[in-house]
This record gives sequence, structure tokens and C-alpha cells, in this order.
Amino acid sequence: QVQLVESGGGLVQAGGSLRLSCAASGSIFSIRNMAWYRQAPGKQRVLVARITTGSTTNYADSVKGRFTISRDAAKNTVYLQMNSLKFEDTAVYYCYAELALNLGSTSFYQYWGQGTQVTVSS
Repeated sequence: QVQLVESGGGLVQAGGSLRLSCAASGSIFSIRNMAWYRQAPGKQRVLVARITTGSTTNYADSVKGRFTISRDAAKNTVYLQMNSLKFEDTAVYYCYAELALNLGSTSFYQYWGQGTQVTVSS
């Protein structure tokens, strides 16, 4: 069974840091793009950061200069280093990945993690 498992969320004071991890497990042939999204209460889920297979990254304007996305291909894992956290960063953070499941396949499917809560106290 293929799944994305997130870890690293929690409660932190404003100005602090957290590091989120997301590991893809199961029968996976390859991983294309990976990303982190977040959803605050009463709001839509939005893209926070994205990283391609070639490690090209892009970020939401609200987190540029504070968050860093990275990936470890050998571990099928994506990370989100969050520094200088603000109250408005409070949300459930979701991992996203595009996975090909069969040897030689070029068909990629979208998978989501279960979400991890990040709460920043002001």
C-alpha cells in the first residue's frame, strides 16, 4: 500500500522553527514533483512550496525567505524547514507527491499525506 507519512508538526512560539518530513512508502517506481500545502481553519488548501525532480523550487510569497523545501531521493522523502514562524503560519500542513507505481511507467498519480498540525503561538 502506497502512502505518504508526515511528521514534525507541533506547537511553537512565534519566531521559532519547525522541520516537517514526509516519507513515501510502498511499491513506488519513481517520484516526480513533491510539495507542501497548508489549510488554515475556514480557508482553502494552498500551495506552500514545491520541488521538482531536478530540485527546482518555488514558494508562496508569504513564506519566501523563511521556508526551505528539500528532498532526499534515496529516502523518498521531502522536507520543509520553517524558520521565523508567524501566527499566520498556523495550519494543517499536507504533503503531496506525484508517484509512478509500476516499473517503467510514465503514468503519475497524485497522493496526499494525512496532514500534520502546525500551531504558532503569538
